[in-house]
Amino acid sequence: MPRKLPALNADNRAFWQGGETGRLLIHRCAACSRYFHPPAPLCPHCASFEVAPEPVSGQGKVLSFTINYQGWAPDLEVPYVVAIIELPEQAGLQFVSNVVGTPVTDVHIDMPVQVTFLNVEDVWLPLFERAQ
Repeated sequence: MPRKLPALNADNRAFWQGGETGRLLIHRCAACSRYFHPPAPLCPHCASFEVAPEPVSGQGKVLSFTINYQGWAPDLEVPYVVAIIELPEQAGLQFVSNVVGTPVTDVHIDMPVQVTFLNVEDVWLPLFERAQ
């Protein structure tokens, strides 16, 4: 069973395909200037429809994480880290991803990370590795 991929639509396509050009694209509202995730057709803060994906730094930090030892899918090597990553562009701007390329025992709260992308079919999954 291969990794389950997101269904692409007009709202989320930029987020899932921005990795093709090495960019992490997060929706931002032109009316209130706030970033938000997951992508949506209107701003969850001010309800404006003036939203569009915008590139961010790709830097972040680990807010929280868990180490998963269960092999839920054959393409996921266990153990692996599932983490909440906060981006520096705005307090509270966060999403769930995996931390890769680092021994799971080295991952820690506040660890600086940077985005990397895993291309699967027409999707570029944003994963994070220890920042250099």
